[in-house]
Amino acid sequence: MTEAGVGWWVKNSRALLKLAFPLILTNFAYVALTTVDIVMLGRLGAVEIAAAGLAIALFNQLRTTGTGLVTGVSNLVAEARVRGDRERIGALLFAGFFWATVCGVVFCAVLLLIGPLLILLGQDPKVVDKAGDFLVVLAPGMLPCLWFQNLRHFTTGLKRPGPLLAITLASVGVTIGLNYALIYGKFGLPEFGFVGVAIATVTVFLLSFLAFIAVILRDSVLRPYLTSPDARRWNGDAVRSVWRLGLPISGTYASEAGFFSVLTLIIGSLGVNALAAQTVLNQIVYIVFMISAGLSHAASIHISEADGVNDYATARRMGLLGTAWGVVATLVIAVLYLAIPNPIVSLFISAEHADNSDIVALTVTGLLIAALMQVFDATQNIGNGILRGIGDTAGPFRISLVGYWLIGLPAGYLLGVTADWGVEGVWIGQTIGLAATAAILLVAFLRRVDRLHRETSGAPVPQPEPS
Repeated sequence: MTEAGVGWWVKNSRALLKLAFPLILTNFAYVALTTVDIVMLGRLGAVEIAAAGLAIALFNQLRTTGTGLVTGVSNLVAEARVRGDRERIGALLFAGFFWATVCGVVFCAVLLLIGPLLILLGQDPKVVDKAGDFLVVLAPGMLPCLWFQNLRHFTTGLKRPGPLLAITLASVGVTIGLNYALIYGKFGLPEFGFVGVAIATVTVFLLSFLAFIAVILRDSVLRPYLTSPDARRWNGDAVRSVWRLGLPISGTYASEAGFFSVLTLIIGSLGVNALAAQTVLNQIVYIVFMISAGLSHAASIHISEADGVNDYATARRMGLLGTAWGVVATLVIAVLYLAIPNPIVSLFISAEHADNSDIVALTVTGLLIAALMQVFDATQNIGNGILRGIGDTAGPFRISLVGYWLIGLPAGYLLGVTADWGVEGVWIGQTIGLAATAAILLVAFLRRVDRLHRETSGAPVPQPEPS
């Protein structure tokens, strides 16, 4: 093959992975925060892990929605950087903070008031009561969490995501120490037990945000943007731009997170053991999901740059390249799920819970289903990113409504509740929904990028030369 063939794929794989790798590592470190929480809660009891799992699922539902609203900041910043528009970059940073603050305040209020609704949705009152105690402490953490996410997308748009990894790794160590001290009352601190995990989480959110600010102020490239007058004053056009691009992204993220949250509520109605197993499985899958999240964002940035110069042949290939790497990564991990499911589950469930055959058996079964599910999950996540890279944010939202809500949710309910397959049926239905969403997103990307190429060049899309 010529450079248009193998050479192109190798060269751009390196470029894609160079940007994706620090994002993936940061994602891993970030998910380690909640993983530590789940593991330590797993030492307290089934009710505690079920209640915390419910609270964390609700928090993540809204956090994901808010993050979606500022995700477009990275794409807008990338476009402004290519054009050399420094004032625009500062204004976009301010706009991201504005929307992160609005979302943080509103979502905090929602989390504090949601308890009665959970009872009406069939959740165990004992679990809801403990989840409410957890959320009272956790909810205010939404603000620094979303502020951190805005800075994350700002630095990613400038292709300088490096500080994220160091900060998040440090946060993991702090989380472990605080959880231990606050749960069990060590180092002279009170014994908060179950709620100590929420206190530690909020503290780490705030410290991470402040550390990120400090790192940016010491970076000669990033500091001028943060300290510029444009980053401290209202710019209606930038605020509207972030809203226009971010709203459908937020809707897509909310649709996806809502899909998982509703399925969690359905599983919660099947009993405490089912909800405990769902909490553990969600965390395991969430860890692997971070790989596709990094690839999705990296591919999106590269495609935005290609879109900025109307190079849709490159945009098309970058979309396929990002998708391929996501499939390969998740297939490798699927082998581990199939080979050693019990040791993986045992990392999350304590010795006394290992005697509870129901929780262990449910989680192991779910892990086997997840071996296939995560491949589709990665593909649909990358599909969202590559469509966003060519400026289509409304399409993924519409597709998510079809794949998640019109296919996945009914399938999960019919198989899990109507057919009485239990939690395994819900998981299979979830897999069906993700597969449908992934297929539709990939087709939509190829159609859109091919149309854009024809409109700008009037020529067929070039393909890599066959060997």
